[in-house]
Amino acid sequence: MAEFVSLRDGIEQLVPDGASVAMEGFTHLIPFAAGHEIIRQEKRDLTLVRMTPDVIYDQLIGTGCARRLVFSWGGNPGVGSLHRFRDAVENGFPSALEIEEHSHAGMAARYVAGASGLPFGVLRAYVGSDLVKYTDVASILCPFTGEELAAVPALNPDVTIIHAQQADRRGNVGLWGITGVQREAVLAATTAIVTVEEIVDELSDHGPNHVILPSWTVTAIASVPRGSHPSYSMGYTKRDNAFYTGWDVISRDRDTFARWIDAFVLSHNGPEGYLAALEDESLLDVVLSG
Repeated sequence: MAEFVSLRDGIEQLVPDGASVAMEGFTHLIPFAAGHEIIRQEKRDLTLVRMTPDVIYDQLIGTGCARRLVFSWGGNPGVGSLHRFRDAVENGFPSALEIEEHSHAGMAARYVAGASGLPFGVLRAYVGSDLVKYTDVASILCPFTGEELAAVPALNPDVTIIHAQQADRRGNVGLWGITGVQREAVLAATTAIVTVEEIVDELSDHGPNHVILPSWTVTAIASVPRGSHPSYSMGYTKRDNAFYTGWDVISRDRDTFARWIDAFVLSHNGPEGYLAALEDESLLDVVLSG
């Protein structure tokens, strides 16, 4: 059954160095606060797993937390490159980064297989693609039609971390809106950590794509209001589009990135300090000016 913990204790106890860690959320409900706590605790040699890794993985890679990245399409949504990701791949800074790239469909099939207890997923999406030269894909024949298909190995992360809108006091989790592969990522993992906007007596019974994760599917729950910033939590917060645009400037330069991490993440004990720092417009000016 799910245990209620502080974010700090949850990351300290459940995310060991060397673990494979999936942090899912598609545009919406991305667990930034949990990622920042991983940075504060200086976790190392992680295999990061994520569909469309964006700014949170750029931050984790740039601070030396990652050894390997398993992903589909990496970029700053609507803006451009992930500069810390690119620096790690091209220049080995701050450390060399191994990569395993799949298509979106391939990653989704891998999560579904992992959540279903199957050894692999099957799809057509790699036909005509040169991804098969660079990643872990096998060809199989359909036993019914003889068609050649692509098989991708199941994803079973050591730890999956997601952000959600609610948890009730019995440990059930409710999320709605654009849910991506969060459900599958939780069910596929050995350990699941969920940060939530609030803890309630009863989960809401409204919202599009409403997903309920029973308490027995979750290892730990931490109350972290606004824990998805700069992404959003439908019904609670709005997406900070200016942050994503500004990240392009912050992340291009190694020193500017390091100053931002120190000022907004490392200098604070938790997400409350990070959120307070965001309100101080002069602090960002100091970071950008050097």
